[in-house]
Amino acid sequence: MRLTRLLGSLCIAASLLAGPAIAKSRIKDIVEFEGVRENQLVGYGIVVGLNGTGDALRNAPFTKQSLEAMLERLGVNVRDANLNTKNVAAVMVTAKLPPFAAPGSQIDASVSALGDAKSLLGGTLLVTPLLGADGQAYAVAQGTVQTGSVSAGGASGSVVLKGVPTAGRIAGGASVEREVGFQLAAMDQMRLTLRNPDFTTARRIADVINASYPGTAAAENPTIVAIRPPAGQNMVAFLAQVENLSVEPDSAAKVVIDEVAGVIVMGDAVRVSTVAIQQGNLTITVREQPAVSQPGAFARAGQTAVVPQTDVSVEEEKGKQFLTVGSAASLSTLIAGLNALGVTPRDMISILQTIKAAGALQAEIEVM
Repeated sequence: MRLTRLLGSLCIAASLLAGPAIAKSRIKDIVEFEGVRENQLVGYGIVVGLNGTGDALRNAPFTKQSLEAMLERLGVNVRDANLNTKNVAAVMVTAKLPPFAAPGSQIDASVSALGDAKSLLGGTLLVTPLLGADGQAYAVAQGTVQTGSVSAGGASGSVVLKGVPTAGRIAGGASVEREVGFQLAAMDQMRLTLRNPDFTTARRIADVINASYPGTAAAENPTIVAIRPPAGQNMVAFLAQVENLSVEPDSAAKVVIDEVAGVIVMGDAVRVSTVAIQQGNLTITVREQPAVSQPGAFARAGQTAVVPQTDVSVEEEKGKQFLTVGSAASLSTLIAGLNALGVTPRDMISILQTIKAAGALQAEIEVM
């Protein structure tokens, strides 16, 4: 039993003495491949089949014009008719065209009301071309709109609403009709774009790639690493091998503060110079109570009146002993010291900003 405890203690000590594990990431998780991206599509369409929750045609002339044009294309002339339907709504349709999407593949489409429709629940989107930035139609959307919202109302006008009924989604409701011309296999150079630009990370990526494929990578700046496939290998096969290489990304020392939510996030590279910290609270309390003042029993003049009585007290919490943080203290040391003061997250935000003002915090503070 004693031997087991001794072995357990040795294991714990060994784990404490061991250095921190190096956090490595795959190259594909920290970079973007130039040209391999989504394309935004947008279109204008009509949703029909609504249960009286569509646009009021008097208030939405574009809906009326679209309805008349659609019926005319189908051989119905309603130009001189007084349309008063509430089952139609004009909508904007958006979608994201994935990279290398082939004609015939299905993508999701989002539908949003354009007029004063109250709900798109249960409506059907009619055939809507989705255009790219060049004005060409790359997909066509159609299908039943699903909003995922709940709406109920009573005769008194009270309404219970959950979600947004004027925006919905059609899963797989758009069919790709045109392919984006991007010949990846024929490229002789590809640029990798770092999601978090950094000189050290860019250099490490180039070094890792060159270690496996000598002379194929070069860091151009903190954002771009250019690579070329070896002789006899195309770009697709080369990227499939490069993207799975592991590299240890570096990052600048930064403290991110969300003052509204009281959230603080600090990176491991944050360091603090020698500084002493003391924190205390000052509380001022004002209590005001009404008191009745009335004249004496034998007084000939005067009347009963309400007189306010104010009690003001000042309470100052005595600060705890000074906390001294040593030079070049690590993140864990700083956190342990601030926790020792027993401060709240909002007080900790003020302390960090004060340390920064004193020039002792070797990090950038970003307030959201």
